[in-house]
Amino acid sequence: MKRTMFRAGPVIALAAIVGLVAQLLVAVSLPALAAQSTPAAPAIATPATPPTPQLPATVTDASGKQVTVKDVSRIVPLSGDVAEIIWDLGLGSHIVAADLSAVYPPSLQQLPSVGVERNLNAEAILAAKPTVVIGKQQAGPQSVIEQVAAAGVPVVIVKSPQTIEEPALKVREVAAALGVSAAGEQLATRTQNEIDQAAALAKTAKTHPTVMLLYVRSGDIQLIGGRGSVADAMIAAAGGVDAGTAAGINGFQPVTAEAVVAAAPDYIIVPASGVQSIGGVDAVLKIPGVAETPAGKAKRILVFDDLELLDLTPRTGQALMQLTRAIHPELAAASPVASPAATPAA
Repeated sequence: MKRTMFRAGPVIALAAIVGLVAQLLVAVSLPALAAQSTPAAPAIATPATPPTPQLPATVTDASGKQVTVKDVSRIVPLSGDVAEIIWDLGLGSHIVAADLSAVYPPSLQQLPSVGVERNLNAEAILAAKPTVVIGKQQAGPQSVIEQVAAAGVPVVIVKSPQTIEEPALKVREVAAALGVSAAGEQLATRTQNEIDQAAALAKTAKTHPTVMLLYVRSGDIQLIGGRGSVADAMIAAAGGVDAGTAAGINGFQPVTAEAVVAAAPDYIIVPASGVQSIGGVDAVLKIPGVAETPAGKAKRILVFDDLELLDLTPRTGQALMQLTRAIHPELAAASPVASPAATPAA
């Protein structure tokens, strides 16, 4: 009889789980875990001189609506990655409120909260007196988006394709909506260059280790990522084999010890805030099945910043380089490999 590896039940979207717990837990850095995690990536430098927005700016957003933005003096981003992009574009001082996933740079955590990306609060958004609100297709509930728009606030929804191409796409769309397309093109090109260089280095690897993403949270939330997830895209680009995808998982599903052992990952990736919420790396090793895997036996547990790993930000190329070097030790000291796609057109 064929063994059943996964508990019965529907596929669970990662963002939905995050939405349930993020009001109590936010992504944090874990310097104490440095020996068992990839090092923190340096920030992308913001422009020395903030760009001057060219307004009004009219864009067609992901919902197909034409939106005209006339004022970017008070911006409310609806997700952490969008907030990070706005900061890297040099407009961080214009952000007046944000959702709870806006934790990078850390100063954003001092701003008033508007809830969580999938569980936003219209009153909190409007209380910030925004001149523009910008988020992704996951932002909701839809009634909140409609209420904010009905109040006369321009609401721009950008695409979020969950692929390795997403960071540069989001940068360009956010920048266009804020009237700083030139700065956006520079940031998008730099971001894509870093992604391309990491992917090119990964292609020189001689091995293809199996890598599992475990999404964990206090309260016994334990999910394995698979096909269609951001982690799947990152693992593939780093030259690894996604354990969840190989097991036939679409999205995210709860796992059993049997599933973890059968997947036999060489490396296990966990988001930093989840590790923090359950008590550290030692707690990850106590998850049923983990200690019996090659990753568990060798303590190859890689802890990544949540936004870098799962939200595809301007730091994605840096995170991809870290992941590539981590799962291919033979490439740890190798220089990045330039590719034609990584060279901006003259």
